[in-house]
Amino acid sequence: MNREKAKTILAEADLLVTNSEVEAAIARMAKEITGQLQDSDPILLCVMNGGLIFTGQLLTKLVFPLEVDYVHATRYGHETNGTNLHWTVKPQLDMKGRTVLLLDDILDEGVTLAAIAAYCRQQGAAEIFMAVLIEKLHLRKVTPGMRADFYGIEVGDRFLFGYGLDYKGYWRNAPGIYAVKGL
Repeated sequence: MNREKAKTILAEADLLVTNSEVEAAIARMAKEITGQLQDSDPILLCVMNGGLIFTGQLLTKLVFPLEVDYVHATRYGHETNGTNLHWTVKPQLDMKGRTVLLLDDILDEGVTLAAIAAYCRQQGAAEIFMAVLIEKLHLRKVTPGMRADFYGIEVGDRFLFGYGLDYKGYWRNAPGIYAVKGL
């Protein structure tokens, strides 16, 4: 993948969710999360790199005491198919007895989020919640019926990019949610 191919990917992609629709979904999620977690002294755990933009947009709308940490675990790298989970950075905050909210760009098959949630349980987290910008609708979840506790937008089973999601390392910065042509 190079710069010119990346430009072509965006030019040919289908815009599924506009920037303003994404912002409205994040604002709605912030209200839901505030209603459920504002009294729990939670740790918000950003799943890098995909969760970065979503987390940044969400954080300023959560006006209650919380701590933020991050984890970098991935199955994709710059590929379009996931493989084994690779841990780059594990969280640093002590989770023992705490409520943890995992923040990621997408719940696709759920392998990465399930593994991170299991890690948090092993570290003694009292409660674990998942918040994702995109919940992909299909039947290939690692656990049948798996859903995020908080989600912004539901989409069909296409290869997506934008607002944190990438296509072969590019277009995490695209302002909206796009589907790659033909995928």
